[in-house]
Amino acid sequence: MKILVFVKQVPDTDDVTLDPKTGRLVREGVESKLNPVDANAVEAAVQLKEKYGGTIGVVSMGLPQAEDVLKKALALGCDESYLLSDRPLGGADTLATAYTLSLAARRIGGYDLLLFGRNAVDGDTAQTGPATAAFLGIPQITLASSIDVEDGWVVCERRLEDCTQKVRARMPALVTVTAEMNKPRYPKPIDIMKALKKPRHTWTAQDLGADPSRIGMNGSPTSTRGLMEPPKRKADTKYFQGQPREIAMQIADLLHNEHLI
Repeated sequence: MKILVFVKQVPDTDDVTLDPKTGRLVREGVESKLNPVDANAVEAAVQLKEKYGGTIGVVSMGLPQAEDVLKKALALGCDESYLLSDRPLGGADTLATAYTLSLAARRIGGYDLLLFGRNAVDGDTAQTGPATAAFLGIPQITLASSIDVEDGWVVCERRLEDCTQKVRARMPALVTVTAEMNKPRYPKPIDIMKALKKPRHTWTAQDLGADPSRIGMNGSPTSTRGLMEPPKRKADTKYFQGQPREIAMQIADLLHNEHLI
Protein backbone atom coordinates (compact mmCIF):
# COMPACT_ATOMS: atom_id res chain seq x y z
CA MET A 1 0.00 0.00 0.00
CA LYS A 2 1.29 3.45 -0.93
CA ILE A 3 0.19 6.33 1.27
CA LEU A 4 0.77 10.03 0.67
CA VAL A 5 0.47 12.39 3.64
CA PHE A 6 0.12 16.13 3.05
CA VAL A 7 1.44 18.42 5.77
CA LYS A 8 1.78 22.14 6.30
CA GLN A 9 4.18 24.34 8.21
CA VAL A 10 2.32 26.87 10.36
CA PRO A 11 3.45 29.71 12.67
CA ASP A 12 4.49 28.53 16.13
CA THR A 13 3.06 31.66 17.75
CA ASP A 14 -0.12 33.68 18.05
CA ASP A 15 1.85 36.88 17.47
CA VAL A 16 1.63 36.91 13.66
CA THR A 17 1.28 39.85 11.29
CA LEU A 18 -0.54 40.33 8.02
CA ASP A 19 0.81 41.94 4.89
CA PRO A 20 -1.33 45.08 4.50
CA LYS A 21 -1.18 44.82 0.70
CA THR A 22 -2.05 41.14 0.26
CA GLY A 23 -3.87 40.41 3.52
CA ARG A 24 -1.84 37.22 3.89
CA LEU A 25 0.24 35.99 6.81
CA VAL A 26 3.85 37.15 6.90
CA ARG A 27 5.76 33.88 7.31
CA GLU A 28 9.33 35.00 6.75
CA GLY A 29 11.34 35.07 9.97
CA VAL A 30 8.51 33.51 12.04
CA GLU A 31 9.16 30.36 14.08
CA SER A 32 7.16 27.52 12.60
CA LYS A 33 6.00 24.01 13.42
CA LEU A 34 4.16 21.07 11.92
CA ASN A 35 0.43 21.80 11.77
CA PRO A 36 -0.90 19.88 14.83
CA VAL A 37 -3.63 17.84 13.14
CA ASP A 38 -1.26 16.98 10.28
CA ALA A 39 0.77 15.14 12.92
CA ASN A 40 -2.33 12.99 13.48
CA ALA A 41 -2.42 12.26 9.74
CA VAL A 42 1.24 11.21 9.82
CA GLU A 43 0.58 8.98 12.83
CA ALA A 44 -2.39 7.38 11.06
CA ALA A 45 -0.24 6.65 8.01
CA VAL A 46 2.54 5.12 10.13
CA GLN A 47 0.07 2.92 12.01
CA LEU A 48 -1.39 1.65 8.72
CA LYS A 49 2.12 0.96 7.43
CA GLU A 50 2.99 -0.96 10.60
CA LYS A 51 -0.20 -3.02 10.25
CA TYR A 52 -0.26 -3.69 6.50
CA GLY A 53 3.18 -2.75 5.16
CA GLY A 54 3.84 -0.36 2.31
CA THR A 55 5.46 3.04 1.93
CA ILE A 56 4.64 6.59 2.97
CA GLY A 57 5.48 9.73 1.02
CA VAL A 58 5.07 13.07 2.76
CA VAL A 59 4.31 16.23 0.75
CA SER A 60 4.37 19.91 1.69
CA MET A 61 4.09 23.17 -0.23
CA GLY A 62 5.79 26.24 1.15
CA LEU A 63 9.00 28.14 1.70
CA PRO A 64 12.33 26.28 1.79
CA GLN A 65 12.09 26.27 5.61
CA ALA A 66 9.15 23.86 5.28
CA GLU A 67 11.85 21.23 4.89
CA ASP A 68 11.90 21.18 8.70
CA VAL A 69 8.42 19.67 9.01
CA LEU A 70 9.22 17.15 6.29
CA LYS A 71 12.30 16.03 8.22
CA LYS A 72 10.12 15.55 11.29
CA ALA A 73 7.63 13.46 9.30
CA LEU A 74 10.49 11.34 7.99
CA ALA A 75 11.72 10.84 11.55
CA LEU A 76 8.22 9.75 12.56
CA GLY A 77 8.16 6.95 9.99
CA CYS A 78 7.56 8.36 6.52
CA ASP A 79 9.88 7.01 3.81
CA GLU A 80 10.28 9.84 1.31
CA SER A 81 9.53 13.59 1.18
CA TYR A 82 8.48 16.06 -1.50
CA LEU A 83 8.75 19.83 -1.04
CA LEU A 84 6.87 22.02 -3.51
CA SER A 85 8.70 25.31 -3.27
CA ASP A 86 8.81 28.00 -5.92
CA ARG A 87 8.12 31.74 -5.96
CA PRO A 88 5.19 31.42 -8.44
CA LEU A 89 3.46 29.08 -5.94
CA GLY A 90 3.46 31.74 -3.21
CA GLY A 91 0.29 33.45 -2.02
CA ALA A 92 -1.98 30.58 -3.04
CA ASP A 93 -5.45 30.25 -1.56
CA THR A 94 -6.99 26.83 -0.91
CA LEU A 95 -8.07 26.34 -4.54
CA ALA A 96 -4.64 27.07 -6.00
CA THR A 97 -2.99 25.02 -3.25
CA ALA A 98 -5.22 22.01 -3.90
CA TYR A 99 -4.53 22.25 -7.64
CA THR A 100 -0.78 22.22 -6.97
CA LEU A 101 -0.98 19.34 -4.50
CA SER A 102 -3.03 17.31 -6.97
CA LEU A 103 -0.27 17.78 -9.57
CA ALA A 104 2.27 16.47 -7.07
CA ALA A 105 0.10 13.42 -6.31
CA ARG A 106 -0.23 12.69 -10.03
CA ARG A 107 3.52 13.00 -10.57
CA ILE A 108 4.30 10.69 -7.63
CA GLY A 109 1.63 8.28 -8.84
CA GLY A 110 0.69 4.78 -7.72
CA TYR A 111 -0.95 5.94 -4.50
CA ASP A 112 -3.71 4.07 -2.70
CA LEU A 113 -4.51 6.54 0.07
CA LEU A 114 -4.07 10.28 0.56
CA LEU A 115 -4.21 11.64 4.11
CA PHE A 116 -4.70 15.25 5.22
CA GLY A 117 -5.23 16.86 8.59
CA ARG A 118 -8.78 18.21 8.89
CA ASN A 119 -7.62 21.83 8.89
CA ALA A 120 -4.59 24.07 9.28
CA VAL A 121 -4.53 26.22 12.40
CA ASP A 122 -3.44 29.32 10.47
CA GLY A 123 -6.27 29.40 7.93
CA ASP A 124 -8.77 26.95 9.51
CA THR A 125 -10.75 26.49 6.27
CA ALA A 126 -10.68 22.66 6.06
CA GLN A 127 -10.97 23.05 2.27
CA THR A 128 -7.62 21.93 0.87
CA GLY A 129 -8.08 18.18 1.34
CA PRO A 130 -11.57 17.99 -0.20
CA ALA A 131 -10.55 20.26 -3.08
CA THR A 132 -7.51 18.08 -3.81
CA ALA A 133 -9.76 15.01 -4.02
CA ALA A 134 -11.99 16.89 -6.46
CA PHE A 135 -9.02 17.77 -8.70
CA LEU A 136 -7.90 14.12 -8.67
CA GLY A 137 -11.41 12.77 -9.23
CA ILE A 138 -11.21 10.34 -6.30
CA PRO A 139 -13.64 9.68 -3.43
CA GLN A 140 -13.09 11.39 -0.10
CA ILE A 141 -14.00 10.91 3.56
CA THR A 142 -13.77 13.94 5.84
CA LEU A 143 -13.63 14.33 9.64
CA ALA A 144 -12.39 10.77 10.20
CA SER A 145 -11.84 9.81 13.83
CA SER A 146 -10.67 6.27 12.99
CA ILE A 147 -9.26 4.61 9.89
CA ASP A 148 -8.66 1.10 8.60
CA VAL A 149 -8.34 -0.72 5.29
CA GLU A 150 -10.42 -3.72 4.19
CA ASP A 151 -10.19 -5.46 0.81
CA GLY A 152 -9.43 -2.35 -1.23
CA TRP A 153 -11.70 -0.07 0.79
CA VAL A 154 -10.76 2.56 3.35
CA VAL A 155 -13.14 2.37 6.31
CA CYS A 156 -13.57 5.29 8.71
CA GLU A 157 -15.68 6.49 11.59
CA ARG A 158 -16.88 10.11 11.65
CA ARG A 159 -17.93 11.54 15.02
CA LEU A 160 -20.48 14.25 14.31
CA GLU A 161 -22.41 16.43 16.74
CA ASP A 162 -25.43 14.14 16.97
CA CYS A 163 -24.16 10.78 15.75
CA THR A 164 -21.24 8.59 14.74
CA GLN A 165 -21.08 7.43 11.14
CA LYS A 166 -19.16 4.47 9.75
CA VAL A 167 -18.38 5.03 6.08
CA ARG A 168 -16.10 3.52 3.47
CA ALA A 169 -14.67 4.49 0.10
CA ARG A 170 -13.03 2.51 -2.66
CA MET A 171 -9.32 3.23 -2.91
CA PRO A 172 -7.58 5.25 -4.17
CA ALA A 173 -9.27 7.69 -1.85
CA LEU A 174 -8.55 10.76 0.26
CA VAL A 175 -9.25 11.06 3.99
CA THR A 176 -9.05 14.09 6.27
CA VAL A 177 -8.42 13.14 9.89
CA THR A 178 -9.29 14.80 13.19
CA ALA A 179 -7.19 15.17 16.32
CA GLU A 180 -9.35 12.53 18.05
CA MET A 181 -7.99 9.79 15.78
CA ASN A 182 -4.77 9.13 17.69
CA LYS A 183 -1.95 10.51 19.80
CA PRO A 184 1.09 11.33 17.64
CA ARG A 185 4.34 9.72 18.73
CA TYR A 186 7.60 11.55 19.38
CA PRO A 187 10.58 10.85 17.11
CA LYS A 188 13.46 8.93 18.65
CA PRO A 189 17.00 10.29 18.32
CA ILE A 190 18.02 7.32 16.14
CA ASP A 191 15.03 7.95 13.85
CA ILE A 192 15.96 11.63 13.53
CA MET A 193 19.41 10.57 12.32
CA LYS A 194 17.96 8.00 9.92
CA ALA A 195 15.61 10.64 8.48
CA LEU A 196 18.57 12.58 7.11
CA LYS A 197 19.41 9.66 4.83
CA LYS A 198 15.93 9.17 3.41
CA PRO A 199 15.12 10.40 -0.14
CA ARG A 200 14.05 14.05 -0.32
CA HIS A 201 12.85 15.89 -3.39
CA THR A 202 12.20 19.56 -4.13
CA TRP A 203 9.94 20.39 -7.07
CA THR A 204 9.18 23.70 -8.76
CA ALA A 205 6.02 24.72 -10.59
CA GLN A 206 7.75 23.80 -13.85
CA ASP A 207 8.64 20.36 -12.51
CA LEU A 208 4.93 19.81 -11.81
CA GLY A 209 3.87 21.01 -15.25
CA ALA A 210 1.60 23.56 -13.58
CA ASP A 211 -0.53 26.01 -15.52
CA PRO A 212 0.82 29.44 -14.43
CA SER A 213 -2.69 30.89 -14.38
CA ARG A 214 -3.84 28.31 -11.79
CA ILE A 215 -1.09 28.54 -9.18
CA GLY A 216 -0.08 31.06 -6.53
CA MET A 217 -1.85 34.40 -6.47
CA ASN A 218 -2.70 34.14 -10.19
CA GLY A 219 -4.80 31.04 -9.52
CA SER A 220 -6.43 32.30 -6.33
CA PRO A 221 -9.95 33.67 -6.84
CA THR A 222 -10.20 34.79 -3.20
CA SER A 223 -8.50 37.95 -2.01
CA THR A 224 -8.48 40.29 0.98
CA ARG A 225 -10.00 43.68 0.19
CA GLY A 226 -8.96 45.39 3.40
CA LEU A 227 -7.73 44.98 6.96
CA MET A 228 -8.75 46.67 10.16
CA GLU A 229 -8.01 46.24 13.83
CA PRO A 230 -11.06 45.82 16.05
CA PRO A 231 -11.48 48.53 18.67
CA LYS A 232 -9.97 47.68 22.04
CA ARG A 233 -12.36 47.62 24.94
CA LYS A 234 -11.58 47.47 28.62
CA ALA A 235 -13.62 44.82 30.38
CA ASP A 236 -14.15 44.60 34.11
CA THR A 237 -13.64 41.19 35.67
CA LYS A 238 -15.71 40.08 38.63
CA TYR A 239 -14.70 37.07 40.72
CA PHE A 240 -17.18 35.00 42.73
CA GLN A 241 -16.40 33.02 45.86
CA GLY A 242 -18.26 30.37 47.81
CA GLN A 243 -19.76 26.97 47.19
CA PRO A 244 -20.92 26.05 43.66
CA ARG A 245 -24.57 26.72 44.54
CA GLU A 246 -23.71 30.10 46.06
CA ILE A 247 -21.63 31.07 43.03
CA ALA A 248 -24.43 30.05 40.68
CA MET A 249 -26.89 32.25 42.59
CA GLN A 250 -24.46 35.20 42.49
CA ILE A 251 -24.07 34.82 38.73
CA ALA A 252 -27.83 34.59 38.26
CA ASP A 253 -28.35 37.75 40.34
CA LEU A 254 -25.73 39.62 38.32
CA LEU A 255 -27.28 38.62 35.00
CA HIS A 256 -30.72 39.61 36.30
CA ASN A 257 -29.49 43.02 37.44
CA GLU A 258 -27.94 43.59 34.02
CA HIS A 259 -31.29 42.63 32.41
CA LEU A 260 -29.64 39.73 30.58
CA ILE A 261 -32.07 37.18 31.97
